Amino acid sequence: MPKMKTHKGAAKRFKLTGSGKIVRQKAFKSHKLTQKNSTRKRRLGQKEIISNADEKKVRRMLGK
Repeated sequence: MPKMKTHKGAAKRFKLTGSGKIVRQKAFKSHKLTQKNSTRKRRLGQKEIISNADEKKVRRMLGK
């Protein structure tokens, strides 16, 4: 049986933490930043743990 290949698009978007959780970058921080207040932009810059519903799919894409 061949090895499973890592989904390269997913590998660039998701990272595993030391405790085994999967983190992602938040959306809506690429353009039109003048309309968003600084509190919102600051929160968008932080990482977020993915939802439980998506975890199984993402782990499979990452090969973990």
